[in-house]
Amino acid sequence: MPPVTVGEIDPLQDARWPKFLDRHESATVFHSPAWLDALSRTYGYRVSALSTSGSGTELSNGLVFCRVRSWLTGSRAVSLPFSDHCVPLVSREDDLFCLLSALRRDAEERKLKYVEVRTISGQPGTGGGLAAASAYCLHRLDLRPSLDDLFRGFHRSSLQRRISRAERESLEYEEGRSEDLLRKFYGLAVLTRRRQQLPPQPLAWFRNLIASLGDQLKIRLVSFQGRPAAGILTLRYKATMTYKYGCSDRAQHRLGTMPLLLWRAIQDAKQQGLTEFDMGRSDWTNEGLVAFKDHWGATRSTIAHLRYPALDRLPGSDGLGARLARQFFARAPRRLLTTAGNILYRHMA
Repeated sequence: MPPVTVGEIDPLQDARWPKFLDRHESATVFHSPAWLDALSRTYGYRVSALSTSGSGTELSNGLVFCRVRSWLTGSRAVSLPFSDHCVPLVSREDDLFCLLSALRRDAEERKLKYVEVRTISGQPGTGGGLAAASAYCLHRLDLRPSLDDLFRGFHRSSLQRRISRAERESLEYEEGRSEDLLRKFYGLAVLTRRRQQLPPQPLAWFRNLIASLGDQLKIRLVSFQGRPAAGILTLRYKATMTYKYGCSDRAQHRLGTMPLLLWRAIQDAKQQGLTEFDMGRSDWTNEGLVAFKDHWGATRSTIAHLRYPALDRLPGSDGLGARLARQFFARAPRRLLTTAGNILYRHMA
């Protein structure tokens, strides 16, 4: 057998990439040119894809990734930053091995700290010398049953009753992509990230997502007595709606705002004829969040972060520096907190 040549393409410029995604059943919004464009515009990452398909031929496989240059956390190749999952798009194990091996060689030649691929259990991703570094829980809800059957499948007290209560409350519901709605959503996002003791995403990230994805993106928000109470941001791609971001005012949780917003998104997805609702990843240690998503009747799977070279130990967050950073993010004034997010977030991919 002749040696296989792996080439690098620009998925933002190569007209074959979106056509390839249309054909491949495992392609998600995180592979799409719109998502990649927002990543590049916000964080300055160079987006690339590897393929064994020669120039001028139809693409038959692809592994999309970004080279992240960071003086703070180390330079690396990630497939894909700030994306819940991004499986290699292959149909043959031999092609997968070739693509992962080429990514490893590229990292070694460029003296990158590591390579990371974020794949889903049961999907391609192993091989090529990469080893498991961390794992997360992914929930996906099958939307093919009727709305009535879906609702009956929700946990009675945790969801059905809370949704019914929220529908009786004097909540103001808004949806869209306007700057005013984004400002309300971002205010809740900053509040939520402070509660989680983390820096918020840059506002520019959300603006670029809106500019790149257009009507594939929707913000849904509810307010109580004139104050924003909760918001979610969803993405639509092919037959899937993806719940990507959620934020809330904890003081209003009793009103059932988040269950109501997710139910509205599910209703919208059904109306559009979509067949899957991707509820996003959760840390396995966040038992409350995992249980909340279980209550929707969603199916669990595992997202595996695979790395080369392998880690000597799993990453932790209990060091002195991490503890001090969490205390800062929990107490910093909003302006300082958002500034920290603008500076640091690109290093956190």
